[in-house]
Amino acid sequence: MKKWFLKNKVADFEKIVKKYNVNEVIARLMVNRDVVTDEAIDEYLNVSVARLHNPLLMKDMDKAVAIIGKSIRENKKIRVVGDYDVDGVTSTYILVEALKRCNARVDYEVPDRIKDGYGINISIIDKAINDGIECILTCDNGIAAIEQIKYAKDNNLTVVITDHHDILFEEKDGKKEWIMPNADAIVNPHRKDDNYPYENLCGAVIAFKFVQVLYNEFGIDDSESMEFLQYAAIATVCDVMELKKENRTIVKCGLKMMKNTSNLGLKALFEMNNIVDDISAYHLGFVIGPCFNATGRLSTAKRAIELLSTKDETKASELARQLKELNDDRKQMTNDNLEEALEMIENSSLKNDKVIVLYKEDCHESLAGIIAGRLRDRYSRPVIVITKGDTLAKGSARSTKEYNMFEELLKCEHLLSKFGGHPMAAGLSLEEKNIDLLRTKLNENTVLTDEDLIPKVSIDVLLPLGYVNEKLIDSLDLIEPCGKGNEKPIFAEKNIRVNKASVFGKNKNVLKLDITNQYNKRMDAVYFGDISQFNKFIKNKYGESELNKMYNGRVSDTLLSIIYYPSINEYNGIKNVQIVIKEFQ
Repeated sequence: MKKWFLKNKVADFEKIVKKYNVNEVIARLMVNRDVVTDEAIDEYLNVSVARLHNPLLMKDMDKAVAIIGKSIRENKKIRVVGDYDVDGVTSTYILVEALKRCNARVDYEVPDRIKDGYGINISIIDKAINDGIECILTCDNGIAAIEQIKYAKDNNLTVVITDHHDILFEEKDGKKEWIMPNADAIVNPHRKDDNYPYENLCGAVIAFKFVQVLYNEFGIDDSESMEFLQYAAIATVCDVMELKKENRTIVKCGLKMMKNTSNLGLKALFEMNNIVDDISAYHLGFVIGPCFNATGRLSTAKRAIELLSTKDETKASELARQLKELNDDRKQMTNDNLEEALEMIENSSLKNDKVIVLYKEDCHESLAGIIAGRLRDRYSRPVIVITKGDTLAKGSARSTKEYNMFEELLKCEHLLSKFGGHPMAAGLSLEEKNIDLLRTKLNENTVLTDEDLIPKVSIDVLLPLGYVNEKLIDSLDLIEPCGKGNEKPIFAEKNIRVNKASVFGKNKNVLKLDITNQYNKRMDAVYFGDISQFNKFIKNKYGESELNKMYNGRVSDTLLSIIYYPSINEYNGIKNVQIVIKEFQ
């Protein structure tokens, strides 16, 4: 059972309300998100691209642009090496399009997820040498490629790295010694000698900032580089970066640009997925991003780059159709593998582990990360899903905020052939014989407590239904875009009586409730969760007769505490205020 708790952060709410002309709910929501200083509140409420930091504040940015600029002027062949996920795809697109605009001789390479694995490797470097490439520019990878970059340099290639992943380190005498490749320039705000004001950026944002400086170097107007902001916004959401400070600005401004995007591929993908109204962070994270990712999982990520690059409407529509079909296939494969994974865990001792390491050898390697994420959400603990590879087993890890996956894997690197990633997510490869050893070691080392494993829901405001109206709902737009670090507001109320219930929807998967609170405010509510679990809860708590009363439209004695979000339901031109129930007790 989830543990609910109310955020009780203290501030002078009356002062915020008066000074910034917002209602008390918005004031509380900002304070709950640690937006408390005048500067932070002003930035939060008045989002503008003018607030973006100067890219030249990043260590090596000037050096990197100088090297690439020199290569362009000397007509050298440049190859951009990206990655197969959304961040890698958009980063690659941004850099290739920008370099072409500067008249560079440029092409790109994206590793094959199955054949190559993550990031630049020796075979990609060999291919570059054979193709007469003189300069490699990485994006969304490279910072952990110590041996690969050494190999490239030994073969007289110029290498510029743009990346955002954590820096490798070794611990000696209780101190961390940072390890970086010997590239000609390394742009990564996680560098310990970097003084950029905000380090939690994705690869596409760093690529965008690189282009800002590059265009300035070549006398190209700032408005042209700003066109790439929308792709940086997609990557920021899909790479699950915190939507705080500069990231929030990028996403909010990028979403506005997407409404009138001139990119034929993006427009076609929006249309193919029936996104006709305002585009939100939800659409990026759960509709558009998965379509991009599906190409890297089941085909080649180059299809997604082709979609963004095409100037032909017919080709854009065809590629968008292919991406959607691939994603539909991916969804079915994911559901099938998830059911099998749950069965494997429930019928073994794995369910008792604080860190779940599941070897599902028949799972498609590209789906391991998705399955790990779903299992993490289900069991509220870190999960690594490992699949069978050609020579080595390969795994994807998804973590919780209480557990730094990158650092915990670092403690077990003697069992791993290769790994890299973030505190919340990582990729790895290892010999099959080491899988059980890894499971044992991670669980022996873990500092996770039983309390850490209890899923928690933090409530923003105890808000009686009587305060929910269109004006309040409209004001919640100020909080958008919502995502990691700027979560969708969570409201709650207790002693809610259920007057009647009905199930509707094409697949009979939506529960509609007529509810009344203790102050006699009546309202419609919908629940998109597991209806059978809801029914079971009511039956166990109040009895089958009360459950029957609900569905027969007779007043029951059923009382609930609910966590909800208010919304507007519009049908046949008529608007009604309703709430969406997220959790109940």
